Amino acid sequence: MAQQRKLGLTSDKRKALIRNQVTGLLWNGRIETSLARAKEVRRVAERMVTLAIREHDKTVAATKEYHNEKGQIVKIDVVNDAASKLHARRLMMAYLYDVKEEKKDDEAKSEFRERTRDNRHPVVEKLFREYGPKYRKRNGEKNCAGGYTRIYRIGPRRGDASERVLIEMV
Repeated sequence: MAQQRKLGLTSDKRKALIRNQVTGLLWNGRIETSLARAKEVRRVAERMVTLAIREHDKTVAATKEYHNEKGQIVKIDVVNDAASKLHARRLMMAYLYDVKEEKKDDEAKSEFRERTRDNRHPVVEKLFREYGPKYRKRNGEKNCAGGYTRIYRIGPRRGDASERVLIEMV
């Protein structure tokens, strides 16, 4: 049976810490933490990336009909997630925290609203749109799977001499 590091925390605090660090890693691409925490974050982050790789291109085209305000029937073509991709998306949304997308300095409020209108879960979208295709291509070229994160040792922390590391997405 797989063991989990306790990290000197109660289970609810430990789960919240790991969720927060995995979300930060996937959103920012790198975080600095202790070695034991980084090893736990690596386990969860690689599982999330594997889900994204497996499901990122599974969509279904559909035609929807509805009545507009004039009573006319309007047909539109939409692209929906397949059932397996929807399940993967919900698993990710249940684990990862929601991160607010930041407004750029030179961006107007209306432009920001337009850019983020249909993107309510930016971390999950980043997994499917960026990490999924990138790592699937990498796996095809290298004929391997896994190994999406890298851990660099920085040195001991000044206060308690705990080993500090930088964990980043490859």
